[in-house]
Amino acid sequence: MMHVLSSRILLRPTDPDRSRRFYEDVLGLQIYREFGTGPERGTVYFLGGGFLEISGRSDTAPAPGVSLWLQVSDAKAAYGHVLSHGATVEQPPQREPWGLVEMWVRDPDGVRIAVVEVPDDHPLRYRP
Repeated sequence: MMHVLSSRILLRPTDPDRSRRFYEDVLGLQIYREFGTGPERGTVYFLGGGFLEISGRSDTAPAPGVSLWLQVSDAKAAYGHVLSHGATVEQPPQREPWGLVEMWVRDPDGVRIAVVEVPDDHPLRYRP
């Protein structure tokens, strides 16, 4: 059995500076820590209950199956913020048949990001 104490998602972007600008300016993620120097230095962001690390560099974008799921308190406010910062929005916030309000954006390397609001009346808010 494995006892996980913490977790983080590791992304190796094709352009680290561009990705850091996206995650800091467009999504507004706060920095947890930084390490190393130069353009390929590591930056770790708070990501709710885990972390997102942008470090190193890759010649190719992450696999097309990689997605992030970020819960926010107000999807419409997040939509206004990402639009004002030039994000590529695939789907504006809308209430889905399963009850969540979802918006989909892409990072500079094409990683799909679900920005999700859990409405007050949704079952995820309480245990039956």
